[in-house]
Amino acid sequence: MSRKPKPLEGVRVVELGQLIAGPFAGKFFAEFGADVIKVEPPGKGDPLRQWRGMHGDTSLWWYVQNRNKKSVTLDLRLPEGQEIARRLLRGADIVIENFRPGTMEKWGLGYEVLSRDNPGLIMLSMSGFGQTGPMHDQAGFGSVGESMGGMRYVTGFPDRAPVRMNLSIGDALVALHGVIGTMMALHHRNAGGGKGQIVDVALFEAVFNMMEGTLPEFDMFGEIRGRTGTGLSGIVPSNTYPTADGQHVVIGANADSIFKRLMVLIGRKDLAEDPTLADNAGRCKRVDELDAVIGEWTGRHGVEEVVGKLNGAQVPNGKIYSIEDIVRDPQYLARGMIRDVMLSDGKSLKVPGIVPKLSETPGDLEWVGPALGEHTQSVLEGCGYDAAQIEGFRARKIV
Repeated sequence: MSRKPKPLEGVRVVELGQLIAGPFAGKFFAEFGADVIKVEPPGKGDPLRQWRGMHGDTSLWWYVQNRNKKSVTLDLRLPEGQEIARRLLRGADIVIENFRPGTMEKWGLGYEVLSRDNPGLIMLSMSGFGQTGPMHDQAGFGSVGESMGGMRYVTGFPDRAPVRMNLSIGDALVALHGVIGTMMALHHRNAGGGKGQIVDVALFEAVFNMMEGTLPEFDMFGEIRGRTGTGLSGIVPSNTYPTADGQHVVIGANADSIFKRLMVLIGRKDLAEDPTLADNAGRCKRVDELDAVIGEWTGRHGVEEVVGKLNGAQVPNGKIYSIEDIVRDPQYLARGMIRDVMLSDGKSLKVPGIVPKLSETPGDLEWVGPALGEHTQSVLEGCGYDAAQIEGFRARKIV
């Protein structure tokens, strides 16, 4: 079977970012064929190497977040390190950074400097508050972006403090917006004369972009969408319901015809035929009643029976999965979303598959996150440095 090409083959990306947002963006480019060179500080490297669950001296998250990338160590705080970075960036299509605004300029790596030697360079800059505005120079982590972007305010129960997902969703959102913006800029450069540009993405703006109709609803009606627990404001029924075996299932029966099928399924034909419940507006007025009726039905059956009956009636639903459920789910397995890789010590490790799936130019997993500085020698040789120069850099702890 012949190897299918990847869509970003021939594109070189230099990733200067650390931890979550920058590397998560770089991962997408690497999975789809770009030559992604990750620059890390000598010694300890990206702090993500030491975060959360460890295998030996390396984070398991590292193997996923930095797969298909090349690791180069380089001290960007030193003038010689900055000069090496400038040489490396002369041959790049994209540079990714997620430092506090002004840091790249302090290092002599601002876009104005880099674009003189490489006018086609695209710089993806991700930060808490963007490159402009009165808060641009403030530090901003994903949790801050989630809070100021509005997401935390609507998450949780109305009688309790706002809660967060046990995930860094803000960092993921800014990275996804960054990848989209960078691909737009790359297309513009390739189709419109070869000029690069800066893609400026702020964490709080990426989160705010997910806030649906909350702004016009506030402007028009003065409505401030708040926390509704497991429900969804203005969409009924769409909630989480308990089952007899202690599990939970999400049911989305908010379309009019689906609502009727659900009511018939659970033995409430009277509600299916009730004209006041024929549309979403009417159902919103009786949300508590409907949730109680549905919850009473799910509470009398185990989760597998509930899911089976709902699927038979073509009512959208899903058991709330733990990672243990995900690993053995046949749909995940059929779609190649659970991959097995081999670590350097021979240990097998399950990692997520590739998203999205392209029919003609699919992405793939070539190798897991590299050892610190694994590719320093080969990458610097590709930039024109000889072995003696590279050894000198090592001796002076520049690389």
